[in-house]
Amino acid sequence: MNNLSLYEISQDYLQALDVFTDPEADIPLEAAMDTLEGIEGQLQDKAVNVAKFMQNLDATARAIKEAEQKMATRRKAIENRARWIKDYLKSNMEAAGITKIESPWFRLAIQKNPGAVEIIDEASLPDDFKTEVVTVKIDKAAIKQAIRGGAEVPGAILSQGTRLVVR
Repeated sequence: MNNLSLYEISQDYLQALDVFTDPEADIPLEAAMDTLEGIEGQLQDKAVNVAKFMQNLDATARAIKEAEQKMATRRKAIENRARWIKDYLKSNMEAAGITKIESPWFRLAIQKNPGAVEIIDEASLPDDFKTEVVTVKIDKAAIKQAIRGGAEVPGAILSQGTRLVVR
């Protein structure tokens, strides 16, 4: 059994080829041909084994990629399901007028979200609340601050939502 690497076999083949083509070498033609054929056979066997290993690695990489895609799809489905269940629980608690539920595992509470600016008519917003960039960007933080300060901002209202907190 030959434990030479593909590189070592390749080097042996090149050296034997150099000897074979060297006019000053004192090696019979038949012996040189036998040596080249033997090394070439080793090279081919090793190359086939390296190619098999390469295919195995490629197959493993493909299997991992496929598993990643399946897991990502499954993760998204689970995240969507969890989001739906959270919304379902929140809406039922709100419908029943329940704002808190205590348990040994966690506490459920309906809380108000921080006020969020809703732009209802972008065109009527004063320029003070717009930041000019390549495209027009509404400065919701400034609008929120102004509305909280008592100002009326045409085209915007401050809305208050709720969220379910699980601790």
